[in-house]
Amino acid sequence: MSRQPYIRPMSTTTWYMRNGRYKVYVLRELTSFLVMFYSFLTIFGLAALAASPERWNAFLASQQSTAMIIFHGLALLYFLFFQTFPWFKLAPKAMPVQVGEKKLPDSYIIIGHYVAWAVVSIFIFWLVGVI
Repeated sequence: MSRQPYIRPMSTTTWYMRNGRYKVYVLRELTSFLVMFYSFLTIFGLAALAASPERWNAFLASQQSTAMIIFHGLALLYFLFFQTFPWFKLAPKAMPVQVGEKKLPDSYIIIGHYVAWAVVSIFIFWLVGVI
């Protein structure tokens, strides 16, 4: 009888390619790089705002370039598909709502989150003058 523990062979570079859930996990974790990018972008924007009106206007002009608009749009879609939508699907497990003896169906909680998201988004768009 061997006293050596069984060690499952695993590739250190492609372990996540074997299972679809692992791929989604890695893609979700890659959003941390986007969070880091937007954190630095905010710091650079605040530094430009503190420096002078000319630097602030140059910063705003750089954000209005076609490449940055496309990047921000793709980042928004990436966040929606790998953070927002899974979070809303998880909401019924995080906060089950009980009405009397019955639990509210999961679909009601998910739809409620989407409706609240739409209402808050419309309010923000109205507040900044988009609509």
